[in-house]
Amino acid sequence: MQHTILIVDFGSQYTQLIARRIRELNVYCEIHPYNKIPVITEEIRGIILSGSPASVRDDNAPQIRTKGLMGKLPLLGVCYGAQMLAQQNEGEVTASKIREYGRSNLDQISFDNELLKGMSRGTQVWMSHGDTISSIPDNFELIGSTKDVNIAAFKVKGEDTYGIQFHPEVTHTTEGKILLKNFVVDICKCSQDWTPASFIDSTIGQLKQTLGDDKVVLGLSGGVDSTVAANLLHKAIGKNLYCIFVDNGLLRKNEFETVLDSYKHMGLNVIGVDAKERFIYALSGVSDPEQKRKIIGGMFIDVFDEEAHKIEDVKWLAQGTIYPDVIESISVNGPSQTIKSHHNVGGLPEKMHLKIVEPLKSLFKDEVRRVGTELGIQKSFIDRHPFPGPGLAIRIIGDITKERVRILQEADALFIDGLKEHDLYDSVWQAGAIFLPVQAVGVMGDERTYENVICLRAVTSMDGMTADFSHLPHQFLGKMSNDIINKVKGINRVVYDISSKPPATIEWE
Repeated sequence: MQHTILIVDFGSQYTQLIARRIRELNVYCEIHPYNKIPVITEEIRGIILSGSPASVRDDNAPQIRTKGLMGKLPLLGVCYGAQMLAQQNEGEVTASKIREYGRSNLDQISFDNELLKGMSRGTQVWMSHGDTISSIPDNFELIGSTKDVNIAAFKVKGEDTYGIQFHPEVTHTTEGKILLKNFVVDICKCSQDWTPASFIDSTIGQLKQTLGDDKVVLGLSGGVDSTVAANLLHKAIGKNLYCIFVDNGLLRKNEFETVLDSYKHMGLNVIGVDAKERFIYALSGVSDPEQKRKIIGGMFIDVFDEEAHKIEDVKWLAQGTIYPDVIESISVNGPSQTIKSHHNVGGLPEKMHLKIVEPLKSLFKDEVRRVGTELGIQKSFIDRHPFPGPGLAIRIIGDITKERVRILQEADALFIDGLKEHDLYDSVWQAGAIFLPVQAVGVMGDERTYENVICLRAVTSMDGMTADFSHLPHQFLGKMSNDIINKVKGINRVVYDISSKPPATIEWE
């Protein structure tokens, strides 16, 4: 039986962080919207109520009936969740005179309380709320205060119900992990057995039971998600897994050949498909980025479907879906507003009429990497930077041509190889070159040139949701500029992107 913490989501931007921190304790947890709470089974050992951008004082605020949960399982309300617990039990929640946002310190702590044990007086916490709990009922016990927030933490007498007005999941709460461990491990009595090894064993067993002798088809991208999914499936069903790796002509230099060779050395049953001409032809004259994405997504579905139909009696389509994708699809507010459409195999299930298997759908990205390491997958796959599904098409601003693809592949290869040679690759979340649709005057030898501009982009990030430009050494950037201009015909100027996300995105399109 897998001990589980249920996180009830009320729409907070930090909800996924709560799950990440609990998973780091090797404890399994799941996020469910407040209006889709699952049946409470014996596997669920505790419940956390998340924060929310809403106010509990609003008539249409998201609510659940907390009295139906209190006293039955350990319960922790975080920020909005704490305010809801107080309000529904005849405490008082009022609007703060000033928005309480940012760093604060727990000046008063009940050190004998099981939730706060091991924390330090004056420990830094992170506040993010417009309302505050101004009074608590008699059966609530005050266990923590800051200079500005008197009721920063409370416990319900005689039961394992707690509320805190700060966010223990963010790194600015310096001892937040201590608090979460106290709740999850000591109070909820969860076993810390959610490990990569245990995940692999249980997942392979489930795949064997579910798939039996059925054939499964999977599209490989060269990225960590599809690679780890393929290895898990291969261990479960062997040659009944058929992998398809499509060369859309928009991969990095020599990537199709090298990655295909690596997959074959892993023992995977993989089919390489050369579709370069089809993709480049379909993109001819198209400069709008959304149109590019749709053309590439549609073309991939067509090519994949054609190849899959050459395999007889396929019953399942495997996908490298990971947990953030699942959360997004069932979130409180539904899928977030589209900034740009994402290229995946989302249209394949409807077209191919296959059952879906998603072996990674319970994992965050960092967990996928740890599972991949446990499986023995080579480091070049595990630590590989994210690469956009549409490939270089969205790093070529404007029309796609064979010549522009060649120029960008050459420049990008020099940049990525340079990062690796100078031990900078692992300190960067994502990097690549962008072809700009402008020409600039230059001088080479004694001749005037009028050629293309390449922009280099490198960012640091934890999860891709926010990012800062990488502060690469000036000497390194200077060398990259010289190498690209001297070695790539058609380039006479190199620039470096120093934009952060937000307001910019990581990719240009």
